[in-house]
Amino acid sequence: MLNLISNIGNPAHKHMNILVIGNETNRVEIAQKFGIQHTYNFAESLTESTPIQEAEVIFDFISARAPETLKIYNQISALVFLNTTFRTLSEVIESVGLKKVIFGFCGLPTFVNRELLEVCIYKTSDEVVLNEVCTALHTKYSLVKDQVGFITPRVICMIINEAYFTVEEGTATREDVDLAMKLGTNYPLGPFEWTEKIGLQNIVNVLDTVHRVTGDVRYEVCALLRTESSSELNYHQPKR
Repeated sequence: MLNLISNIGNPAHKHMNILVIGNETNRVEIAQKFGIQHTYNFAESLTESTPIQEAEVIFDFISARAPETLKIYNQISALVFLNTTFRTLSEVIESVGLKKVIFGFCGLPTFVNRELLEVCIYKTSDEVVLNEVCTALHTKYSLVKDQVGFITPRVICMIINEAYFTVEEGTATREDVDLAMKLGTNYPLGPFEWTEKIGLQNIVNVLDTVHRVTGDVRYEVCALLRTESSSELNYHQPKR
């Protein structure tokens, strides 16, 4: 770890070996975010055969769902970013006894390739390492509270939910809502355009998770949104 941190802290150390664990969409977004100066490897899951030893930085989009596999990370020096959208970083670390520095990030589509990478840490002292690795990756970051849904995903999913309520009530069409949002807030996308990129099931999962944890009624899922999410899920289920 010390050697890696030393290299990261050196401004001349611009090329990094990055391992992405997830799906093809995740790999593409990471490469778009950090650029062509790095080497990228890809794996669909975290197992004993995953090529983690060669990596300097790992972006793991999926393994928090099966935290028992994360103990492998105790054996390596690579710095790990873990998708903790639906479980807090502290919960994951403490549940499996991780001994190394792990950073939490939101791995949902569109939330990585942004100007600011939202990140949470387990210990205050971890920010020193976070700053060094983000400098090496040439990315700005925003340090946020360790909470499910992070900040930007919560806000956007809540906006999408409200947009569904508006359409459900017959107040406006989807096109009208998208246009009004872009004109009124200067957002690059309207709520329904965001929905297509993030995915209905992801949005519902964020809202349900935050609602369960906070009890805040603002995160109660609109019936129309839940229905469309269920239809999307059923559409992609294997036919028997």
